[in-house]
Amino acid sequence: MEMETIEWSDFTKVQLRVGRVLSAQPFPQARKPAYILQVDFGPELGVKKSSAQITALYTPESLVGRLVVAVINFPKKQIGPIQSECLVTGFHNEDGHVVLCEPDQDVPLGTRLL
Repeated sequence: MEMETIEWSDFTKVQLRVGRVLSAQPFPQARKPAYILQVDFGPELGVKKSSAQITALYTPESLVGRLVVAVINFPKKQIGPIQSECLVTGFHNEDGHVVLCEPDQDVPLGTRLL
């Protein structure tokens, strides 16, 4: 597979930040099974909402308190009755389920991935 190369300036436009999940609620209005997450990115960036299709491997209870990596500078996206304000990142496993991308140690909320 040939991969398109990008410039460093393209990468620096993406704001990948660490946040902590404050709450996770089922999102029954979503077309595909999802949770509504409230993610705290620290005092400078605040709390942002996200719709996350991660129900196969995670329960709401297992998400609360977890550190996640999210893109915070996409435009808000209307998903049913909510506006998603960030994109929580992950990888598809061999079964096609999303496995969250998360730091393996504590870092300050809002820290940028470099």
